[in-house]
Amino acid sequence: MTDILIRNATIVTVDPDRRVIENGALAITKDRITEIGSNTDLAPLAQTAKQVIDAHGMAVIPGLIDSHSHAGHGLIRSLGAGDGDAWFAACETIYARHSDLSFWQAEARLAQLERLMSGVTTCLTLLGGGADIYRTDDPAFGDAHCDVTRESGLRTVLAVGPGRPPFPRTYRGLDGTDKQVHFDRQMEVSEDLIARRNDVLGARTGLCVIMPVYGRNDRETVPEPEIRRMSEAVGDLCTRRGVLFTQDGHRDGTIAFTEQFGVLGPHALLSHSVDLTQEDIDAVKRSGASIVHNPSAIMSILGRCPVPELIGEGVTVALGSDAAAPDRGYDMFRHMAQCMHYHRRHFADPSWMPPGKVLEMATIDAARALGLADEIGSLEIGKKADVVLVDLRKPHLYPPNMPLHKLTHFATAADVDSVIVDGQFVLRGRISQTLDTETVLDDAASTAARAIKDAGLSHLLSEPETLWQNNRSQNWMNPQ
Repeated sequence: MTDILIRNATIVTVDPDRRVIENGALAITKDRITEIGSNTDLAPLAQTAKQVIDAHGMAVIPGLIDSHSHAGHGLIRSLGAGDGDAWFAACETIYARHSDLSFWQAEARLAQLERLMSGVTTCLTLLGGGADIYRTDDPAFGDAHCDVTRESGLRTVLAVGPGRPPFPRTYRGLDGTDKQVHFDRQMEVSEDLIARRNDVLGARTGLCVIMPVYGRNDRETVPEPEIRRMSEAVGDLCTRRGVLFTQDGHRDGTIAFTEQFGVLGPHALLSHSVDLTQEDIDAVKRSGASIVHNPSAIMSILGRCPVPELIGEGVTVALGSDAAAPDRGYDMFRHMAQCMHYHRRHFADPSWMPPGKVLEMATIDAARALGLADEIGSLEIGKKADVVLVDLRKPHLYPPNMPLHKLTHFATAADVDSVIVDGQFVLRGRISQTLDTETVLDDAASTAARAIKDAGLSHLLSEPETLWQNNRSQNWMNPQ
C-alpha cells in the first residue's frame, strides 16, 4: 500500500533522462519511492494511499545535499564583524576550550533546523574546523552531534580526525579541566565513532575522516615525516573501515603534494580547491577524487575554483555551503545561484554553468561524491524517499513556466514548503515536524552568549562604526 502520494506537481527528477514531469505524481511506500509518472497514470493509487498530498503549484525535487560544512559555526556566525583573523582565533578558542556538550548539541539543533527548512536532507559536516580544531578528544562530542542528527530526521556524514601539529594540543575536557591531546588519541576517538555510528542510510549518521591540508611550504613548520605518518594512519583508517576521506582548504599545489602520500582516491572529497595548478588537476583525475566547490565562501573570494574546467575534464564537482559562518548559511538555492554568477563573471559569458548543472551539483553529483548515488540524489523508483516540495506560487517565481530556471535563479530556502526524508515528513507547511523551533532558537541564543562570554570574546559582538560610510571595511583583507 502506498503511504504517501504526491499529486499535481512539477517533478524535477534529475534522473538519467533528466525528466521534468508537468502535472506529475510520485508515490512513496515506507522509505522508498515506488512510482513516478503522470497524474493520470498514478490516479488509481489515490484510492488506497494513506496520505494524498495535493502539490498544485509546487515543484518536487530531490533532497538537496550540502557536501562541505562545519559543525560549531552556527553559534559564532558574524563574530568579529568581518575580521577574519579574529574569527579564526575565536574558532580555536571556543571550540577547544569553551565548548561543552551543550554547545555542540545546541549548535547541531540550530544547524539541522536551518537545513530542514532549506530543503537540505543530507550533509557532510566537520566536527569543528576554523583553524583545524576538531572535537575528537572525546567521543562524547561526536555522539552528541549524531544524536541530534537522529532527532532531526536528516542525514549527516560527520568528518572526524586529527588537528594540525604541533601535538599535543590543549582541549578542555568534559570535567572542565584542560587536557593535552595527542594525535593517537584523536585517531582512537575517530575510529571508535566510525565503529559505532557509521550508517548514513540506515541510522542517518555516517562518518568520514579528515586531516589538515599540507603544501610544500608547510614542510618548514611540519616535518615531512610527520605529514607522512599522519597520512598513512588516516589512509589506513579509511581503508580498514571503508569510509570517505575529506580535506578542507586545498589550493595552489596542495592536491599534487598530497597525492604523494597515498591518501587520495575515489573515496576522497577535496574542498575549496582554489587556484589549482595543472599538476593539481592531473592528480585529481588520476586519483578519481571529487571536488567540493563552495562559491559563497571567503576562500572563493581569495581564489577561484576552476569548476567548469574540472567538469570539462570529467571530474565530479559537488556543491557545498562551507557552513553557517562567518557570512553565509545553508541555503543551497543561494549557493546554486552564486555558483552560476561566479563563473559567468570570470569568463564574462552567461552561457557557463547552466542551471541544470548546478542543480546536479547539489543533488546527483553530490550523491556520487559521497558514494551514495545509487540511493539518493535523484527521484527514481527504488531510491530513498528524500523529497523536497518547493512552493512556486510566489511573485518572484511567477509566471509558472521554466521550472528549472525558477528553482536555480530565483528560489530561496524560504520557498521550501515540505521535506520528506526516508519517507517521513521532517518539514510540512514550513513547520518542523522533528525539532521545536522556539526551543532550538532560545537554546542557541543562550548557549552562544555563554560560550562567547566565557571565552572573553564579547568584544567581537560589536559592529564597528567603520562598517558605515566607507567603501572598504577594516578587516583582514584590508588591515590598513
